[in-house]
Amino acid sequence: MELYSPWVLLLFLLLPAAGYLKRRRRTSAAIRFSSLNNVRRCPVSWRQRLRPLQHIMRFFCMALLILAMARPRKGTVLSEISTEGVAIEVVADRSGSMQAEMDYFGEKPDRFEVVKRVFSDFISGDKKGLTGRGGDLVGLITFARYADTTCPLVLSHNVLLEFLKKTQIVRLRSEDGTAIGDAIALAAARLKKAEEEIQQRKVRLLETGEKQPNKQEAGFTIKSKVIILLTDGMNNAGRYEPLNAAKLAEEWGIKIYTIGIGSAQAYTTIQTPLGTYKMPTGQYLDENLLKAIAENTGGFYGRADNAETLLQIIEKINDLEKTEVKSIQYAQYSERFGPWTLGALILLTLEILAGCTLFRKIP
Repeated sequence: MELYSPWVLLLFLLLPAAGYLKRRRRTSAAIRFSSLNNVRRCPVSWRQRLRPLQHIMRFFCMALLILAMARPRKGTVLSEISTEGVAIEVVADRSGSMQAEMDYFGEKPDRFEVVKRVFSDFISGDKKGLTGRGGDLVGLITFARYADTTCPLVLSHNVLLEFLKKTQIVRLRSEDGTAIGDAIALAAARLKKAEEEIQQRKVRLLETGEKQPNKQEAGFTIKSKVIILLTDGMNNAGRYEPLNAAKLAEEWGIKIYTIGIGSAQAYTTIQTPLGTYKMPTGQYLDENLLKAIAENTGGFYGRADNAETLLQIIEKINDLEKTEVKSIQYAQYSERFGPWTLGALILLTLEILAGCTLFRKIP
């Protein structure tokens, strides 16, 4: 609640002066008597005792009118968020080779677990170098022998982080493999239809009874489209050749950043009846292919042998792909002087009625 014309409240300073003048005003008697001693000995009636209420009601009426003239009003702050963001598809390899151990700041989880932790920080922020991608559309595609959409492009990243957390390395040999081409083709197709999916989502929200879609999503426009591909192997499955899929992405204006995971001294921990053993894993990373994919689409290739180098690559991508958020705020006011004016009118009416009835003077 606020006052549009607070300076009107200065009129309250006139009320004490008006009361003082009212009290000082002298009027001559209508009937003259030689002595008032007998009149003073008469008992005072309740009407006489309550007569000052007329003046009190008049002053309260004036006070309410002054408040009404100051125009009290209540404002509702409305905001429109316009985001020019990036549509990002995270494409993560979850083939069996991702079980190899990888250094994560002193710990030794598997490669896929390190990828999940680093990308969780990339999406939600780590309070250090990564601020999060709160204004971006982010989706998750995982692949081994087959590429799957684990989470569609979303602005609400809590759901995405839950999907990422629950995603595991493939367990069945029949599902193992590395279909890099299929994963790129699926991610590019998702990004190509991103605008259409946003529009369809708005329509579905309106059809289900929502008055308006999410404010952030309503004002979202896609500034650029990006694929972040992470793998530790070479393409050995799938229908699409990786370079052909990358060429298709380039035609659709999609940039691909590629990250090679792993090192030549990687190990996998194996549990056997005789104990726990560390088995060295081979190095099958096709760096030439990953470099070509990145260069052909305007991105870059990075090699991550541990969590620290992976985090540095992600921070570099985060700095290159900026998001601009514009927030416009305006206030909508509703006038609230009506109750004050009504109160003043009621008091004035009661004062006039009392003066004509209970407190009527004769003559």
